[in-house]
Amino acid sequence: MTATTPELQLNNGVTMPALGLGVFQSPPEETAAAVETALRLGYRHIDTAAAYGNERQVGEGIRRSGLDRGDVFIETKVWVSDYGYDQTLHAFDKAAGKLGVETLDLLILHQPAPDRFDQTVAAYRALETLLADGKVRAIGVSNFMRHHLDELMKQATTVPAVNQIELHPYFAQQDVQRADAEHGILTQAWSPIGGITFYPGWGSAAATSCRTPPSPGSPPRTTRPRPR
Repeated sequence: MTATTPELQLNNGVTMPALGLGVFQSPPEETAAAVETALRLGYRHIDTAAAYGNERQVGEGIRRSGLDRGDVFIETKVWVSDYGYDQTLHAFDKAAGKLGVETLDLLILHQPAPDRFDQTVAAYRALETLLADGKVRAIGVSNFMRHHLDELMKQATTVPAVNQIELHPYFAQQDVQRADAEHGILTQAWSPIGGITFYPGWGSAAATSCRTPPSPGSPPRTTRPRPR
């Protein structure tokens, strides 16, 4: 799609730019300008989600850029409140309408929702229908651990193209990466240069964690990353 950005081939043959602009926590009033600027500077992959509340502004930024639709890889996510077969089909309509497009390049489930996994499976079956109907070019999941993938693949017919997870030097999630590779799923990183939660030596408590060693016998400082 662009000579300056390497591309990755998904398991269904679709190619995706390796580097994308994620708009998590991007205020809607700033998102259109951010997307337009990113595309002007060479980005060709924009990653948004229903839960981010800025899909409409992403679409506006893409239109402002003047690029052809086929030159921009658009990825978005279905939120758990829209899980279920019919609900997820409708979620596609809402996302496409806000983005101002007829097709999406990649549509993924935002969370595994283990407390209602039957609805997660039904939502994924809706993604399979959208893929078969040509409304999306690839489908996938996000924040799925190994056991979520194993359970999904017992009931799905299409292997997810991607599993988007928190992945960076402070949180490698090696077992999830291995599970993705075993299924032929591309691991896609969100927050790839550092977590959105506190890590030792970073954030507001950096001075304490960097300069004050733990006292003898005290447990190591750890944090539990929260799903995005």
